[in-house]
Amino acid sequence: MKLQIKFKELVIKNFKSHQDIKVNFGERTDILGDNAQGKSSLGESISWLLYGTDTLGSKLDPTPVTYEADETLVSLLLNVDDKDLLLGRELKKGKAKYYINEVPSKATEFNEILDQLFDKDLFLSLFIPTYFFTLHWEKQRSMVLQYITAPVNKEVFKGLPKLQADKLSVLVKKHSLDDLEKIHRANKTKLDKQYIAAQSRTKTLKEQLEQQSPTVPLESLQAELSQFVKERNAIEEVTDKAQTTNHRINMLQTQINAMMQDREYIKKQYESLKAEELQDTCRVCKQPLKDESIEAVKTEKEQRVGQVKEKFQDVVNKRKALEEELNKLESVDVSEQLEKARALQEKINPIEYEISKYKQIKTLEEQVNSAETSEKETLNSLNNSIFIIDAIKDFHAKEAELQAEKVQGLFENLSIKLFETVKTTGEMKPTFEIQMDGKDYRKLSLSESIRAGLELRDVLSQQSEIIAPCFVDNAESITKFKEPNGQLILSRVVAGQELTIESEEK
Repeated sequence: MKLQIKFKELVIKNFKSHQDIKVNFGERTDILGDNAQGKSSLGESISWLLYGTDTLGSKLDPTPVTYEADETLVSLLLNVDDKDLLLGRELKKGKAKYYINEVPSKATEFNEILDQLFDKDLFLSLFIPTYFFTLHWEKQRSMVLQYITAPVNKEVFKGLPKLQADKLSVLVKKHSLDDLEKIHRANKTKLDKQYIAAQSRTKTLKEQLEQQSPTVPLESLQAELSQFVKERNAIEEVTDKAQTTNHRINMLQTQINAMMQDREYIKKQYESLKAEELQDTCRVCKQPLKDESIEAVKTEKEQRVGQVKEKFQDVVNKRKALEEELNKLESVDVSEQLEKARALQEKINPIEYEISKYKQIKTLEEQVNSAETSEKETLNSLNNSIFIIDAIKDFHAKEAELQAEKVQGLFENLSIKLFETVKTTGEMKPTFEIQMDGKDYRKLSLSESIRAGLELRDVLSQQSEIIAPCFVDNAESITKFKEPNGQLILSRVVAGQELTIESEEK
């Protein structure tokens, strides 16, 4: 699934030469102006906002040098797969602050958002065509190859001797070639020590086996154990049931006692309420109440008395129900049965210990057999590992040849070198070199290096399925080029012109 990233609006305050500027991006945005007008700084402001670096990945100090400012602020409104995201970075008195959708955020949260969207080196390579070439060659190589499917094993096997191909074709069904090489190199290095260790282990296990000498046959122990366990389980079934009944009796007694206390408390409430005198004067103005008001006071008191009676009767009914259940239960003394169960368990423990010896004997016998088998396999394993290591070496050489052809097919004007032969060993050694028209990248002119970067960033974009804006600095040096996919931001020198930003839709 393709990921499309678009820039919508860039706001800059006090970043290098820009005191206050806003850029609204279109599908194509032209940044025009004479030298020293801050064209390149617009691209740098985005890389600084996202990663705190310039467009080539080096640390960047964004503070102005031609005027005084207390703080630097850059914010960028992006659209990622039709969802807007506003990111901001502020630098004040040397301390950085971060914002996600205008919400102050921690640096870790800010970086997590970026990591979830895209890889740093990949994004900067798509955004700045020349950035890729600042990376170490191993990083460049991995970025190009990570999206390239290696030649299938069957294709490589066709170029190997039959014995090697047949052997590896079986082994790769279980392990990767890299894992196979690690396994068999380690196996080859450690076989001698492993054989000595295996002999020592076999001897030790046999001595331990001889020390195990049970006196009672296993069948007799199991029969005796079965009888004792059966008796113990029968007793525990009775005691468990009795303990359940006794627990219920204790709980019922506790609940009944609590309800007796509740009854006495309600009874006192009732007596206090009955003795309460009727209020025949107003509590505020102290004037005598009228007949209707006195009747209302009487009615209210009668209602409260009725509620207390109902509450009292409810407690009495619940207590009677619990007493009826309690009368049906009878406490059971199971102390004698518990003592019998304990005595049976004391007989069971030594029998189980004797049975465990038989299990140890079986385990030791299996370990002895395994150790003896390991000794026999060691010598065969050595020759087998040497054969496999050599076969893997030849496989990688053939794979490198086929892979180089496949990678080269992605490019129209660039040549890619992925491997070189080591003169002393003849092995294929990984490398990475980009050439155009037979010249290494480092020897290309400015216009040639820009065209090379544009071709490579489009290959990365197609392979990663990420469409991102592309910022082309010094665009005046290239008159014809294939426009990259995604938004295009061109920075061109125009003599005598102040900084001008023009946006348009394609």
